[in-house]
Amino acid sequence: MPQGLPIRTVTLLSGPGGSGKPLIGDNFAAAWLRQGGSVVFMSLQYPSTDFIYESLKTVAGLDLHDYRDRVAFISLDATIDDMGPVEGNIFRANLVKPDVWDAALERAIGLVPDQGPGIMIFGSALNLLLFSPTYGEKLLDKWEALFRKSPKEYTYVFSVSTTAKKKEIARLEAVAENLIMTRSEKEPFRLYMRIVRLKGVPFSSEEIQVPIPPHALAHVKEIAEHSRKRVIPQVSRI
Repeated sequence: MPQGLPIRTVTLLSGPGGSGKPLIGDNFAAAWLRQGGSVVFMSLQYPSTDFIYESLKTVAGLDLHDYRDRVAFISLDATIDDMGPVEGNIFRANLVKPDVWDAALERAIGLVPDQGPGIMIFGSALNLLLFSPTYGEKLLDKWEALFRKSPKEYTYVFSVSTTAKKKEIARLEAVAENLIMTRSEKEPFRLYMRIVRLKGVPFSSEEIQVPIPPHALAHVKEIAEHSRKRVIPQVSRI
C-alpha cells in the first residue's frame, strides 16, 4: 500500500474467525494516531479495553495512553437497553439496536477532536451483531447503505468473520471500497492478507504474511472463543 489507506472510505477485513484480523486493523489505527488523527474503537468482542491497549503495544509499538485525548471506546453490552454513562473516554452501548448504534457513534465522535486525517471508526467482529433475530437484517441493511454512501464524513475500518453468516458478509464484501481478505495457518500460527481492492490508489494484490508474533495471534483466538461463549448467546436473545 505505497500511498496508504484511502481516507473517508470503508475498509473491510474479511476472513475466518480467530485468524487475527483485528490486529491488522490495529496497525491502521496506530498509523492514523501517529498522523495526528483520532480513533473510535468499537469493542464488539473484547471483554475490556485492556486487550486493545495490549495488542496495539504488541503489534504496532504504540502506547494508547499517550493518545488518550484522541481515542474513545464503545463497549458492546447486549444486556442493557440503550447506553451507559461516559466514564472518561469509554461507555457501554447495546450496539445490536440500530438506533443505539447511531447514537453511540455520534456520542463517541463527540468525545474526540476531528483533526489531522480526521476520525477513524474501527469496529471488529461486526458479524457478532448479525446473530440478533430482531435486528440482524436491519443492521446489515444499515451497513450496506453506509458502505455505498459517498462522500463519507469519516474513515471506517471493520473486520468480519466468514466462519458464520458467510452469505450476509458477502453482501458487505461486494460493496466495500477497500477489501482485504485474510487467512491463517497454524504450527506456527501465521496470518496472511491479500488486498482485493483499494479505492483510487495503487496496491499490490500479492498475498503476504503479516509480521505479527504467533503469541499475539493465539491471544486473538482466545478472545474469539470468548465471543462465541458469551457475546453470541446474548445477542441471539435480542
